[in-house]
Amino acid sequence: MQRLQDRVAVITGAGSGIGLATARRFAQEGAKIVAVDLDEVAGAKAAGELGGLFVKADVANEDDVVRMYQTAFDTFGSIDIAFNNAGISPPDDDSILDTGIDAWRRVQEVNLTSVYLCCKHVLPYMRRQGKGSIINTASFVAVMGSATSQISYTASKGGVLAMSRELGVQFAREGIRVNALCPGPVDTPLLQELFAKDPERAQRRLVHVPIGRFARAEEIAAAVAFLASDDASFITASEFLVDGGISGAYVTPL
Repeated sequence: MQRLQDRVAVITGAGSGIGLATARRFAQEGAKIVAVDLDEVAGAKAAGELGGLFVKADVANEDDVVRMYQTAFDTFGSIDIAFNNAGISPPDDDSILDTGIDAWRRVQEVNLTSVYLCCKHVLPYMRRQGKGSIINTASFVAVMGSATSQISYTASKGGVLAMSRELGVQFAREGIRVNALCPGPVDTPLLQELFAKDPERAQRRLVHVPIGRFARAEEIAAAVAFLASDDASFITASEFLVDGGISGAYVTPL
């Protein structure tokens, strides 16, 4: 399919995981890729593979966010899709009883403040065009609780979900759609690193997935491509769950 032919897509966290898989899917569907990452090697590799543009940026820094969109616009002349995906899940973000204020603030800055900044500074471009699709990466933990807590991560993703809903409503009649992608656990380097140290913790989570496995990054990318495309033209202010059935389950299959 070529649903995104010649559309300009800015993807944060494009060097690995969901971001990289989405950059590849967008390119397959004809989009022009602006790959944004703090990791210069991974980001440049992704952009080079896809014939896109690499922009090194710390998305929690407002000046960097302003510059990345200006660079994208100056290069391609429009910004049609913003996939605000960059995020972290560090090991020192744990139970509220154990998570220090510095860890709390760092996760909030990268996972929530960055999405605020990315939305704030891409919206003027899309308003001038009278169209655009913004997809913000939240999580299934934004809609349900977990006893294996990562308290700041969970809170940050709840904030992304609420903010996306509000922006989707506010800008709906200007041709701009804003949706929150809510993935379940995805087999990415971030998850592998988190669970490599604690296989029991991984199994404790996996048992709650009705499908019986973690998602592949390519499966999440397919959902993002749908939300970015005109196939989703009547979808905005939505929590788009791609979670293998977790949020709908009470007892899972044996």
